[in-house]
Amino acid sequence: MMLSAMRRMILLAMLVVTLPAATLSLVAGGTSNESDGIPAKEARVTEPFATAMDRRGNLYICQFDGKIRLVDPSGIIRTVAGTGKGGYRGDGGPALQVAMRAPHHILLTPEDELLIADSFNNVVRRYSPASGRVFAFAGTGSNAFGGDGGPAVAGYFRGTFSLDFSPDRRTLYICDLGNRRIRSVDMATGMLGTAAGNGKKGVPGDGSNALECPLVDPRAVCVDSKGRIYIVERGGNALRAVGPDGTLRTVVGTGNKGMAGDGGPALEAEVNGPKHAWPDLEDSILIADTENHLVRRYLPSTGKIERVAGTGKAGSNLDADPLKTELRRPHGVYVDRAGTIYIADSANHRVLKIAK
Repeated sequence: MMLSAMRRMILLAMLVVTLPAATLSLVAGGTSNESDGIPAKEARVTEPFATAMDRRGNLYICQFDGKIRLVDPSGIIRTVAGTGKGGYRGDGGPALQVAMRAPHHILLTPEDELLIADSFNNVVRRYSPASGRVFAFAGTGSNAFGGDGGPAVAGYFRGTFSLDFSPDRRTLYICDLGNRRIRSVDMATGMLGTAAGNGKKGVPGDGSNALECPLVDPRAVCVDSKGRIYIVERGGNALRAVGPDGTLRTVVGTGNKGMAGDGGPALEAEVNGPKHAWPDLEDSILIADTENHLVRRYLPSTGKIERVAGTGKAGSNLDADPLKTELRRPHGVYVDRAGTIYIADSANHRVLKIAK
C-alpha cells in the first residue's frame, strides 16, 4: 500500500513538472503599413480594441479607427469592413464602404455573423460575411435613452461599448455606458429592454436589485456559462456581478485606483480604469486592467485575483513569459474555444495570445 501511494506521489510530481507553461506570442501588429494580403505579424493594426474567432479559425480584429480586420488561419490579414474614416453611413451596402466611429467591441452570432459595437455612433451593426454587407441591428444613431419594449433597431443608446450573449444565445446584452445601463435584446423578437442600472450615477449596494440600482460608469459586460452578468466599471474601478436572482454585488475592487492585491482577496484588490472583461473556460473572469497595463483574472471559486499578463509598467517588450511582457493600455481580452487568451494590446498596436 505504501509503495503504491509513493508511486502515485512520484507520478503526480512528474505530471506537475511536465505540464506545459503558458506561452505568449504575437498574432498581429508589425512595422509595415496597414496593407491587406500580408502576414498579420508584419501588418500595422491601428489601436485594436477587441477580437473574436469564428468556427473556421478566422480571427476578427476591431480597430478604433473604424476598420474590422480578419486574420485567416494561415496568418494573412485583410480588411473586411469599414473605411477607417469616421462617420455614420453605409447600412445595407458593401461592408468596405461603411463608415463607423470608434467601434469598441465585436461579437460573433451563432451563425458566425459579426455584431459590431459602433460606440460613438450609438448603435450596434451586423456584418454578414456571406453577403459582404453591413446592416443596422440596434439603435438609431441618436444620443439618447429610450425604446425599451420596442424594436431594438428603433432604440436609443448613449455609447454602445461592449456586447455578449446569454449562455443560450437568446439574449444579447449591450453595455450602454452613457445611460449607465446594461441593455438587452431578445434575439427571437428583436425587442429591446434593460437588464441592469436605473440610469443614475452611484456605487450600487451589494444585494441591490440590478434594475433599480445606480452604476458609476459601466464600460463592459460579459456573461459566464451560468448566466452571471459581469459589469466592468471603468471610473468605479470595480467588477460587479448580477446573479440569476437579479441582485447585484461587487466582486473585484475597493473602488480606489491602484494595482495592489494580486494573489489575495479580489474585494481588497485595486484596479485602475479597467475597460473590458471576458470569461475563460473555467468561468473565471479575465480583466483588461487598462491603466495598470495588465490583464488580471478573478476566480469566483476562491474570491481571489491573480495576474495573467503584464509587468505593470507601460512598454512594448515581448517575452514568451506573459508576466515578463510589457503591455500598453490593453482594451480587450477574449478566450477562444481552445482556451487561448487573446489580448488587444491597444496602445502598442498589436494583438497577442497566450496558449499552452
